[in-house]
Amino acid sequence: MQQAAPALNFAPELLLRAQGVKVVFFDVDGVLTDGGLYFSEYPEGHALAQASGGYRASGEIIKRFNTLDGHGLKLLQRAGITPVVITGRDSDVLRARLQALGVTHAHFGTEDKRPAAEITLQALGLDWSAAAAMGDDWPDLPVMSRVAVSCAPSNAHLEVRAQAHHVTQAPGGHGAAREFCDLLLVACGRYAELLREYRQ
Repeated sequence: MQQAAPALNFAPELLLRAQGVKVVFFDVDGVLTDGGLYFSEYPEGHALAQASGGYRASGEIIKRFNTLDGHGLKLLQRAGITPVVITGRDSDVLRARLQALGVTHAHFGTEDKRPAAEITLQALGLDWSAAAAMGDDWPDLPVMSRVAVSCAPSNAHLEVRAQAHHVTQAPGGHGAAREFCDLLLVACGRYAELLREYRQ
């Protein structure tokens, strides 16, 4: 039986811009998650709460990730494209999620994202022309403005959407990163091949 052609379509000029991408920088909050931050507190009477004079945040314990995005990151790696996370936050749940996805390049607690990206590019022997980036807020702009192709979720800040070469239909944490992954897979010519494996 003849296989149907992939349903995805992207503008030719966008695919051309993304053809040489070998590494992709992803923000986390608002891109790989919906941007919500969930913190726990020490209960009243806890020794650490008393030491701080009341309630004290014990750290972020919950993040909501999307399985579509996760599979997209895995597909990128199969296509020879390296996903890199650069985030201003750090948490055990984030590290566990990235480990499960096989993402080995990550910078945590990094507000100044451009130097972190440059360190990774140097380590991989690449330059900005082989890079893509996805972000949703102003701290992502220094990286997004230098890469070959940039992307923003539909609910990103207006200035970031204006900077991006592509704005996804989905909001952050709801398949937006997967949409960008799909674009890059189409651009490098691997999308249809990978899809065929699941249609057999």
